[in-house]
Amino acid sequence: MQFDDKVLLDQFKFTATKEKAFTGIIQKYQEKLYWHIRRMVIEHEDANDVLQNMFIKIWNSLENFREDSQLYTWLYRIATNESLTFLAQQKKRSAVSLSDVEEGLSNKIIADKGFDANRLEWKLQLAIQQLPEKQRVVFNLRYYDEMPYEEMSRVLETSEGALKASYHHAAKKIEDYIRNN
Repeated sequence: MQFDDKVLLDQFKFTATKEKAFTGIIQKYQEKLYWHIRRMVIEHEDANDVLQNMFIKIWNSLENFREDSQLYTWLYRIATNESLTFLAQQKKRSAVSLSDVEEGLSNKIIADKGFDANRLEWKLQLAIQQLPEKQRVVFNLRYYDEMPYEEMSRVLETSEGALKASYHHAAKKIEDYIRNN
């Protein structure tokens, strides 16, 4: 049973219903957030780790949520930031350039046991990994999550115009990659 965000947030404020409300938030958003994170970090185990870290962060800060934005927007912002932080930490640990990390993400896709370079969905995933980080995030939010630019603007704290331009450039690069590979 899914509850309205407002009901869940109100329940979270009381000790007696806090855990139940948090469980409701997890049940309502876990799958969407998992796939959002997974498209950024690629591997299932990494996505699960980032998701768990994100939910711990949410548990610790939800009572300070001011409700200036929708809960959904706030959760996506945290998921995006946690994913970017994870990728930055991977880069630091391996002491390689971001392009090497991105190449590593492409290699993880290729290493998947179901990988078939001739199938369009695999080409799409490889093309997405070639995008600069910001374009990749914008493309994933728009293409997979079908997030409106207005909502995306709040999640990424960027103007709608800049997001539309990023998405346009990303789509063009993906189209070119698929055509030429």
